Amino acid sequence: MAEATSELKEVIVLGRPTVFQFYDQQLSQKFKIYKQWESSLPLEQFISRHAQAVEAMICSPKRIGSQISSSILNLLPLLRVIVTTSTGLDHIDLVECRRRGISVASAATAFSEDVADFAVGLLIDVLRKITAADRFVRNGLWPLTGDFPLGSKVGSRKVGIVGLGSIGLKVAQRLEAFGCIISYQSRKKKPVSYPFYPDIHELATRCDVLVICCALTDQTRHLINKEVLLALGKEGIIINIARGPIINEMELVQCLKQGEIAGAGLDVFENEPNVPEELPSLDNVVLTRHVAYYTEDSFKTIYELICGNLEAFFFNKPLLSPVLDD
Repeated sequence: MAEATSELKEVIVLGRPTVFQFYDQQLSQKFKIYKQWESSLPLEQFISRHAQAVEAMICSPKRIGSQISSSILNLLPLLRVIVTTSTGLDHIDLVECRRRGISVASAATAFSEDVADFAVGLLIDVLRKITAADRFVRNGLWPLTGDFPLGSKVGSRKVGIVGLGSIGLKVAQRLEAFGCIISYQSRKKKPVSYPFYPDIHELATRCDVLVICCALTDQTRHLINKEVLLALGKEGIIINIARGPIINEMELVQCLKQGEIAGAGLDVFENEPNVPEELPSLDNVVLTRHVAYYTEDSFKTIYELICGNLEAFFFNKPLLSPVLDD
């Protein structure tokens, strides 16, 4: 750990990571932090002001305004490490970082347990209509109409996991305990007993639930389109706790409105914070505000991981959660 009496190492922060809402004081005691959101300067001027002082960056995909791309990196000639508070890496040009010799550290598995729990919670909510039943009572409909539509059983569902990484595997393990039948699609086959389908359309035809857990890349953008949703079928449920643009949102809305699939649980959206205006009125859809990872435990873990990665870098030790250093 950096000593309080030593000169604090300088770190630039882009994107206003949510961890600063809870650990701003602690981080500022350990490092000399230059925060984008506290500056009135345009982004490029803010970066240029600190360019000759910083070797390290903390970033988040939220509110950056652009990718950490070559144009941003050109402004930071001394930069040697980027520590992102996100599991996803679509906000960082990894190829350019590799070319420049800039190490990248991610949130790795810091959020996996809580995000997996949330995915299961969304599925239970959609199938058992928990949120819809809550609205039914709060809106005073119980004494007026009495009747409420039946929900569906969770166990025995055929669940396809799209992306069997750390989060996807934990979702699979949790749903397996409910008696669900698990299969998956991923970039490559994993050393697990679950059936593997390299083609997303084939996975959808064999399942009645898809849980999206994969990273957002050029290959996965709009991976879930109308054809996949139609293959999932009229009894199908889709859960997304990954990235909004993995689903073609316009086609999802149409399939939901037309009854081509049975429901959806969505924690992420294609153009956050904007949500398609049709979705809030649908009782077969559960919507949340990109909060699958929002727990005290997760943020304590990510705070410790940020500090550990930065201290490792400044003391010339291996990063704790490297992306490129392998």
